[in-house]
Amino acid sequence: MTNSSSSKKHGQDQSELSGPTSKSQRTKMGKSEDNDKKNSGKKLKDVEISVPIVYGNMAFWLGKKASEYQSHKWTVYVRGASNEDLGVIIKRVVFQLHSSFNNPTRVVDAPPFELSEAGWGEFEIAITLHFHSDVCDKPLNLYHHLKLYPEDENSSMSTKKPVVVEFYDEVVFPDPSEAFLARVQNHPAVNFPRLPAGHTLPPPIPVEDANRRRKGDTKDNPLSQWFLSFSEADELLQLAAARQQVDACVLPYHPVPLPHFPLPLN
Repeated sequence: MTNSSSSKKHGQDQSELSGPTSKSQRTKMGKSEDNDKKNSGKKLKDVEISVPIVYGNMAFWLGKKASEYQSHKWTVYVRGASNEDLGVIIKRVVFQLHSSFNNPTRVVDAPPFELSEAGWGEFEIAITLHFHSDVCDKPLNLYHHLKLYPEDENSSMSTKKPVVVEFYDEVVFPDPSEAFLARVQNHPAVNFPRLPAGHTLPPPIPVEDANRRRKGDTKDNPLSQWFLSFSEADELLQLAAARQQVDACVLPYHPVPLPHFPLPLN
């Protein structure tokens, strides 16, 4: 992508943080329509497949190379929570940029699902995920406010350390088709469910070669060193640290003895 065009004026205040968020977001997709039996196949009732994803942006200040309309180079993206290839689930991603950009509707048809541009201001980006036909026939709309500047106004901008804003989501697909399950049952990007008793799946279906899967991984992405971690272990450490801070702020309780009054004698 060419790094040109200006963006909307900076100044829209949002409450997003430049850091990992808690694993509380869980998006449940609507059930696919059954009008296309060729694509849907047999459905497994009361079964759910969840796919952890991360979406956000990374912005580098251009320093001495910055101009009035080119202060930052930034990348907006959707990636696997542990940098796995999402191409087995997602068919394409559409990024809707501000109208001041040339060709503001950008379509990425293959992983990694990312888009790089340059500009000087912040604005909201609509991110639409389109899934493979045997996954879900309904797209998922996400909205991300592009961040170029540190949240802390006292922080100095650096050309070496980017501003990183990422959000975690678990996309849940209820009543998946057998074809979908068979295709992703060994894929690391998917949390595979426990199947009903007595149900077996056909052997896994290879749909991509190793070279294509490696291309879809973001483990070797040049930006991967700045990706935030959303592992369970890291989350537990953050919760423990928060608990310690709360405990340190709570004053210990020391009960005060009540005065004793003798009963009057008759």
